[in-house]
Amino acid sequence: MPVPVPRQRETPATESGQAVLHAVAPPTPIGADVAQATPQTTALTLLVIEDDPAGGLTVPEILDADGHRIRLRTARNLTEAERLLTPDVHCILLDLSLPGTRSSGGPAAGTATTTLDQQLAVLHQVLRLAPRHAVLVLTDEDDAERAAEAVRVGAQDFLFRDELDGRLLSRAIRYAVERKRADIAQYKLAESKLRAQENARLERGLLPTPLLEGSDLRFAARYRPGRSRALLGGDFYDAVRTPDGTVHAMIGDVCGHGPDEAALGVELRIAWRALTLAGLCGDDLLATLQEVLEVERPCEEIFATLCTVDIAPDGRRAGLCLAGHPAPLISRPGRRARLLPYENSGPALGLLPRARWPRRQVELGGTWSLMLYTDGLIEGRIGEGKERLGQDGMVEMINRHLDLGLSGEGLLEASVTEARRLNGGELTDDVAVVLLSRSEG
Repeated sequence: MPVPVPRQRETPATESGQAVLHAVAPPTPIGADVAQATPQTTALTLLVIEDDPAGGLTVPEILDADGHRIRLRTARNLTEAERLLTPDVHCILLDLSLPGTRSSGGPAAGTATTTLDQQLAVLHQVLRLAPRHAVLVLTDEDDAERAAEAVRVGAQDFLFRDELDGRLLSRAIRYAVERKRADIAQYKLAESKLRAQENARLERGLLPTPLLEGSDLRFAARYRPGRSRALLGGDFYDAVRTPDGTVHAMIGDVCGHGPDEAALGVELRIAWRALTLAGLCGDDLLATLQEVLEVERPCEEIFATLCTVDIAPDGRRAGLCLAGHPAPLISRPGRRARLLPYENSGPALGLLPRARWPRRQVELGGTWSLMLYTDGLIEGRIGEGKERLGQDGMVEMINRHLDLGLSGEGLLEASVTEARRLNGGELTDDVAVVLLSRSEG
C-alpha cells in the first residue's frame, strides 16, 4: 500500500510544507564547519521525499527519551526537494519508489514498475543535490539487495517500510547525521593531509638545494610564507656554480599569492638554473626568462621581479642585474653595510616586451657578505602606524645585528624575527633572504 509521510498527530504545522515532530537533537547542521561543531541540543530538520498522494507515513511520533523536537518537511519530487533543501536541513529520507510504484508485490493499477537502476538514478540525483547532508533510504523488506546497493552508492543507512516506527526512525536519523558528520570530518582531514603533502612538494621546489660544490663561498637562506598562506608563496631563489668556477645566485618574486603564482615561481627557478648551467648570463638570461614567464603565466597581469648576481671565480668581483627588484646589501669588515648601486636597472619580467637588463660590474673585495632579499622583508610596518621598514630601515637593522657579531644563519634569523616583531606579528607578504659570504685568507 502507499506510504504516508511521517507526521505529528497533535502538533500543528508551523510553516508551509513543514510540521513539527519529536526527536533527539544532534550536533550543528551538516553545512556548518565540522571541525568547529560542538554537540548541543538544537532542532533537527528532516526532509522526506516521497510521491504518495494519499497521505503520509503512519508513524505516531518521533521521540527520544528527552522529547526534543524535530522539524519535518515533505517534497513530492526533486524540484520541491531542491526548494525545501535549506541549510538548516540535517537529514533526507528518500522513498526509493519515488519514480513510480515499488516493484515488490507487483505494480499498482495505472502505475509503472520502478527498476533498480531507476531508483538508484534518483538516489544519485539526491546525493548530487545534497552532498553534505545525511541520506536515508526507505524500501520494502524484500528489497534488501537494492537497500544494500543504495548504501554502497552513498546513503548513510536504509529502513524497511514494514518495520518503521518512531523510535527506529529517530535513532536512524541521529546515527545518519553523526555518520555524515564523521564522513565529512574524515574527508576534510584526508584533504588537508593531501594539501599539506602537495604544498610540501611545492615548497621543496621553492626551496632548492644550492649546487655550490667546489666553491669557497658560504650560503645561507631563510624563507617564510606570508600569514595568509600555510606553505605556498611566490618567492623563489637558487644558487649554482658553473664549471668555470663562477657562482651564480638569484632571488625573485612573482606578484600575487596562491598556487598559480607559487607554481610559476618554481618554473622560473628551474628555468633559471637550466639556462645558467647552459651558459646564459645577464641580459640574455633575463630575456629568455621573460619568454618563459609570458608563456607560463595564467594571465597577462602577472609579472615577476628578479635579482641575479654572478660572482667571479676569484670571489672579488660580481655582475649584477636587477629586473624591478630591490638591490642587494653588501657588508665588509670595518665598514657599514650598504645597498649596492641600483641605477639603470631594468623592468620586472613580463611588463615590457623586448626589454633590456643592463649588467653592472661590482667590486666586492676579499672578505664580504652579500644579502639578497624579497620586498616582503622591507614592506612590513613599524608599529601600529602606516610607516614601513623600508630599505633604509632594513640597512640600519642589519648593521645593528652585525655590531652584535651575528653572521650567516643567525643574521638572517634575527633579521626576519625583528621584522616580524616590528610589524606586530606575521608579515603579510612572503619573505625570502639569501646570504652569500666569503672570507679571504
